[in-house]
Amino acid sequence: MNSYQTKGRKVFNVFNLLFLLIVAMTCVLPFVHLLAVSFSKGTAVAAGQVAFIPVGFNLSSYEFALTGGKFLRAMLISFERVILGVGINLVLMIITAYPLSKTKKQVAGRNYYMTFFLITMLIGGGLIPTYLVVTSLGLKDTIWALVLPGALPITNMIVLLNFMRGLPEEIEEAAAIDGASPIQILVQVLLPILKPALATVGLFCIVAQWNDWFSGMIYMSSPENYPLQTYLQSLLQNFEQMMSQGAGGDMKDIMAQLNERTGRAAQLFLGAIPVMVIYPFLQKYFTKGLVLGSVKG
Repeated sequence: MNSYQTKGRKVFNVFNLLFLLIVAMTCVLPFVHLLAVSFSKGTAVAAGQVAFIPVGFNLSSYEFALTGGKFLRAMLISFERVILGVGINLVLMIITAYPLSKTKKQVAGRNYYMTFFLITMLIGGGLIPTYLVVTSLGLKDTIWALVLPGALPITNMIVLLNFMRGLPEEIEEAAAIDGASPIQILVQVLLPILKPALATVGLFCIVAQWNDWFSGMIYMSSPENYPLQTYLQSLLQNFEQMMSQGAGGDMKDIMAQLNERTGRAAQLFLGAIPVMVIYPFLQKYFTKGLVLGSVKG
């Protein structure tokens, strides 16, 4: 490589580094601004004085979110939903994707089953029919109303299916020769190989379960049963009502330090903390999952 090529490579590396730095800053700076707003006085935020450093530092937004003891209960409900919901998601995705990853010669009616699942991706049952089904089954105001309607995420199941189709057939053939049953092949042979794919679709399911607030709003009659995102959403609405009606006691002192923007910023940050904690451990799987769907489609 001559000096001209070496110089050109250095220029490219510098340009590439600057470009990636700019992209990274555009992702990080809005979050920094969000934190600054959540820790600032409401009057300073309303006046547009807050950029990336809190103005009039205080914890009023977080005190408001944590007041009343309902925050911890809503957090526990969300954790319960994630653990139960993601567990059901993974089990149903595995037992559905495994037979559908075979050819139509190996599984009779495979194409019909696949068409059925694809149709559900394009055409939903509708909000009102789904609500009526959940109510008629006696699931309303229970944790099952949050996890069962979306028990089998079809998009994630197809991602897992395509990953299974990309595995060498010789792995299963060798296990079958040794006398392993299809269930033993799936549990003892394939699942250890599928750990990256399971971590990927599992992360997708965790984010979906954690961020969903609408299901709690329509299926839970009592605020005591709200998951965290629904609780935070209702908290913001209550904030607007309390501001218009006036609040007394300690709550009045807290609300004097914040406004709708500071309350919303604290809400967004509190709701994002668990995902931010989990993501670094599954980052490599999340990146790999972006291309899993292209494997042997």
